[in-house]
Amino acid sequence: MNEIIFEVREDETEGGFVARALGHSIATQADTWEDLRTNVRDAVRCHFEEGQAPRVIRLHRVFDEVLALG
Repeated sequence: MNEIIFEVREDETEGGFVARALGHSIATQADTWEDLRTNVRDAVRCHFEEGQAPRVIRLHRVFDEVLALG
């Protein structure tokens, strides 16, 4: 595996960000984007055995916006 993708959403209740890996049981959170990047790297390292982790981590930030008509 060369790449792992995380879906990242803003935590509307507590603030910060929540990241969940697609296809793996990996999740983490942080108050800032920079801290999230660090936490995602740490979570991936902890999840995979040495030498088995993907070389690329992709953060896919999801943004929902609700618009009202009228």
